[in-house]
Amino acid sequence: MRRYALAQRFGGQHITTVKRLLDPQPGMRLLEVGSGRGHLTKKLEALGTIATGIDANPEAAQNAVARDIRTMRVEEMEFPASEFDQIVAIHAIEHFPLIAEAFADMARVLKPGGQMLLIYPAEPIRGLFSVPDAIIIYRNPFRSRELHRHKLRPSEVRAIGTAAGLEHVHSEFQLFTSPQFVTVLRKPA
Repeated sequence: MRRYALAQRFGGQHITTVKRLLDPQPGMRLLEVGSGRGHLTKKLEALGTIATGIDANPEAAQNAVARDIRTMRVEEMEFPASEFDQIVAIHAIEHFPLIAEAFADMARVLKPGGQMLLIYPAEPIRGLFSVPDAIIIYRNPFRSRELHRHKLRPSEVRAIGTAAGLEHVHSEFQLFTSPQFVTVLRKPA
């Protein structure tokens, strides 16, 4: 998993989407779920936020580029309830083995009135966009579905969020960066 942690690339366009849809302000507590080594977490810190990143891969925290990157599974976060003002998960939710449990725990740690930004692939076939990562991790492109466990659409993300007590705010499709969906959910105040 070290090779995978070190190979992860940072998409600079994601900070633009975060700023446009969440408008993080200095002093806000932000959680990046599936942070990898923390490239986006570091950009969020530069905005003056108190940013924490979590990733299930221990190599991500051991090789972090941001201050506060922790090894942690999203389904079992070790944070108190209502800890964060905002949550960001960039190309992470499609990897969650227990997606309903993950959404429930993200909702738990989000403050009332807080928002969650989710960016996930618009794959025509589940696992198609994770073939390069399957080659890096397993040296086998046919294991890509072990990485992308879900093929998600905004309607499905909205339903999972609603079941976790979250409200849908916005969804959009982005084609030119990489075919992907963006959804914003909010915890009722």
